[in-house]
Amino acid sequence: MTNPWLADPMPQDRLPRERLAERILNLLSTQNMCVLATAGPDGPLATPVRYYALGFAVMFTAAPRSPKMRNIAADPRVSVGVFAPLTGLASSRGAQLFGEARVLPPEHPERERYWPAFRWENEHAERGRPLAEPPRDTLVVVEADRIVYTEHWLRREGYAARQFWKRSPR
Repeated sequence: MTNPWLADPMPQDRLPRERLAERILNLLSTQNMCVLATAGPDGPLATPVRYYALGFAVMFTAAPRSPKMRNIAADPRVSVGVFAPLTGLASSRGAQLFGEARVLPPEHPERERYWPAFRWENEHAERGRPLAEPPRDTLVVVEADRIVYTEHWLRREGYAARQFWKRSPR
């Protein structure tokens, strides 16, 4: 057995909120791909999306007529799955974010809050677009209301592998 601390029984202790927040923010800022889950008239849709993070929010651009955008227009409640590469149970680390997707067109005043964290230059370079002017694409922002965070390495410290975060009341 290479990781005896993975054997049952599973610890049940909760990580202190500050430490949990730090781990979630670390995951969100060190990955750039997620799976966006939406629901629409044809049923569920899980779409791989490149994202950028700002705190507990993830954001991405999308074509206005894409299936995910049609689904968001019909029901903005979404789930976003983010995970780190996995080499075995001990390295299992990921988060499910739950919230409402907000669509911010170029003229939307709240866009300015998120846009500095969106590294559009990378996408422009990939597409051969000039770097002189930011894109005017629709920005989709998902501010997490709650997060289910899983990290099996926490078991080594005596904490449950699955942890739960909720946004504090505003």
